[in-house]
Amino acid sequence: MNYISTRGQVAPKGFIDTVLMGLGEDGGLMVPERIPAVSSDTLEWWKGLPFRELFIEIFSLYANDEIPQGDLKELVDASYATFRDPEVTPLRKLDDSLYILELFHGPTFAFKDVALQFMGEFYSYVSKTRGEIIHILGATSGDTGAAAIQGVRGKEGIKICILHPHEKVSKVQELQMTTVHDENVLNLSVKGNFDDCQRIIKELFSDLEFKGEHHLRAINSINFVRILAQTVYYFYAYFRAAEQAGESKKINVSVPSGNFGNIFSGFLAKKMGLPIHKLIIATNENNILERFVKTGEYRPGEFRKTHSPSMDIQVASNFERYLYYLLDEDSAKVSAYMGTLASEGRIVVEGDLLRRVQSELQALGATNEQNLELIGKYRSETGYLLDPHTACGVAAYEAFNEDGEITVSFATAHPAKFDEAIRLLDIVQEFPVEIAELIAKEQYQTVIENDKAEVTRQLEAFFAGDAVNKA
Repeated sequence: MNYISTRGQVAPKGFIDTVLMGLGEDGGLMVPERIPAVSSDTLEWWKGLPFRELFIEIFSLYANDEIPQGDLKELVDASYATFRDPEVTPLRKLDDSLYILELFHGPTFAFKDVALQFMGEFYSYVSKTRGEIIHILGATSGDTGAAAIQGVRGKEGIKICILHPHEKVSKVQELQMTTVHDENVLNLSVKGNFDDCQRIIKELFSDLEFKGEHHLRAINSINFVRILAQTVYYFYAYFRAAEQAGESKKINVSVPSGNFGNIFSGFLAKKMGLPIHKLIIATNENNILERFVKTGEYRPGEFRKTHSPSMDIQVASNFERYLYYLLDEDSAKVSAYMGTLASEGRIVVEGDLLRRVQSELQALGATNEQNLELIGKYRSETGYLLDPHTACGVAAYEAFNEDGEITVSFATAHPAKFDEAIRLLDIVQEFPVEIAELIAKEQYQTVIENDKAEVTRQLEAFFAGDAVNKA
């Protein structure tokens, strides 16, 4: 299988070359030339597999045999060795219609670990086997940065620079990134919001001369391997939910999503043949995705700081991948739509296209008040503590689940990462020891203006071995 760009101007690439490219050289996002169809017999076989074996089966459909099976198994085993639950992503039942898929058992207590611990091992493998220079550049709204840093810190042949919005992530998220003092890690705290950080990243990756000279590699979900790794837990969640609730139930999935990457992984799983009933997007007050699903208009709005900062995003970078399939894989139409977005700040789909969107996706933007109310309600009624992002998912479950259906709602982070919100409810939670110990550690980061030229200067110094995080 080869990979192509959503905008159609990149020659087909193999799997490893696609991962190394990250953002398509034409500004588009890389997708497989075809999505593998999984038969009912294969689904029946897969449903009994543990997470790691399921990962290998799904990954192998896309990797073109570029990674020998023995090597792939070693990468998967190393990636999930640090997870605190042997299931990797265990499913918890809260009531007869609501199940929680816990995605926070990795080293940084967030769902990004599922993909990024593998990605760190994968980049290390490519560096060693192909002699590639790996200089990772990424932006984070909080969780990606910590997970990516944890995945590659101290690894030979790899350097990583992460941009995060200054004072717009939770304190735990900030500490998880900035208490790392390995020489191959640089944290840049940008005086702006996540969209500013993401814009700078995409501009740097679009500068093909700079990208090539400095061997830039992507860690954000513009990189297809992130999408693919996340697809695994959709299959795993569906199988475990069907096992617990019974095969007769229709199974929905509710996904907290800001950058459209996590929900697109579910869209991919469904196109492969996983019979998910409803794919539900849960957002917060930065609700560009809800507005698109309900009205057909995709237009960034006013940035809002919320209790769920990892979803404080107005420009969803993976939206283009969904648009590609919505437009029946017509790259010329995708390019035209993205050109309109760049020039006019909005795009609109109408008529049959909008009806198709609404048949494929449902969406809800939860308010801060709803989040706090649901956290308190489920703590009181079930004893289970939701983090604010997970609460968005539960709000969407309450809005869209119907008789004869169950919903698997994704718990995308441990509540200890967002204690600022939890404390507003006078709930005192016990911190995991790994998080409790962060507060005493020294921080290392460089605070900079929202300026591409300054980011470029910092990167050039870092890759040359001259830059260090400032304490």
